[in-house]
Amino acid sequence: MTSTYTVIPYESGAWPDALRRTARPEVLERWGAVDRSPHAPRLVVAPDGDGAALLTSRPGTAYVKIVDAVGDVPKAVEAVLSYACEQGLVQVKWEGWTASAEDAAAAGFAPLRLPITHPHGPGEPGAGFVRWLGGRGDGVAEPPPYYRQSTHFTCGAVTALVAQAHAGVEAWESLDRPAELTLWRDATNFPACEPVGLGVAVRRRWPSSPVEVFLDTDGPVLLDHLAEDEREWRAVLQRASRAEAGRLGVPVQARRLSLAGLRDAVGRREHVLLLVSLAAMQGFDVPHWVLCHGAVPGAVVVDDPWFNTAAGETWVDAHLLPVPDGSLDAMSPAGQDGVRGAVRIGGREEGGGGGGGGGGVR
Repeated sequence: MTSTYTVIPYESGAWPDALRRTARPEVLERWGAVDRSPHAPRLVVAPDGDGAALLTSRPGTAYVKIVDAVGDVPKAVEAVLSYACEQGLVQVKWEGWTASAEDAAAAGFAPLRLPITHPHGPGEPGAGFVRWLGGRGDGVAEPPPYYRQSTHFTCGAVTALVAQAHAGVEAWESLDRPAELTLWRDATNFPACEPVGLGVAVRRRWPSSPVEVFLDTDGPVLLDHLAEDEREWRAVLQRASRAEAGRLGVPVQARRLSLAGLRDAVGRREHVLLLVSLAAMQGFDVPHWVLCHGAVPGAVVVDDPWFNTAAGETWVDAHLLPVPDGSLDAMSPAGQDGVRGAVRIGGREEGGGGGGGGGGVR
């Protein structure tokens, strides 16, 4: 990249005159319709000032997203790519509000598959594009299409369903709200899905799929926010899940899944459901399940079944999301007790079939 650029801090409504002249009113209206401040909004301007782009990104990640490029679009995108490379990022995404497929392709971006739950409404872009920097995307297998959880508590169910559909064990057309809630009902510790219960539900739903649970404590988890009487009966259910894991032959490893082990698993085209805290990425410490399905140098590629529309996020942010190794390691202790939990789902066993169904913590 030879382009230079200028970075201007973004403040809604306080746009430079040049931007007001080049950006259509509906574009500026959309930019200012939400509070993007949690995701570090900034304007990157091409050297001659004729092209500019609004960028945002989740904290603790290794990408930047072009919300729109205005003016001289090719020059604006070239400036963004220069900026992203100098920042050491691995990926640039581009929301398809105003971007054409032709402009995206000319700049080296590939189209993202539309989500299974694509709303076809004004609140979501009709397309999305991605460009990996420095050839880092070469090792990323064909990703799953995006599926957004339909409740605040079914993230575990969604990650398991998407993992199994991506592995060819579950049909994509079966991923819907009934499937999501059915698997959640089997896995839930009310309303969260803790690691052992989720692993047991996966084994019951897909008995041919190897499942392994990693949990660095033998006590009940994700209950620290509850009153004592509310903890007691959920702890009973968690002990029952451990007993069921023993009966079904689901190994429960009394340790965390190391980052190296996680990268090895996804390198074998296995899937890891990882329990994380949303404190770094979203600013609130809520336990949450994400699906790890790929790895690139320095980052793990995840799909997050939830995104924060109030901060201007869309499915383009949450899908094919690279998280640096150190960031992922730092966000994997979840809840006030800092539990580290993961569910590894291997490839289909010889002679096995697949089942059908729907489980999760936001």
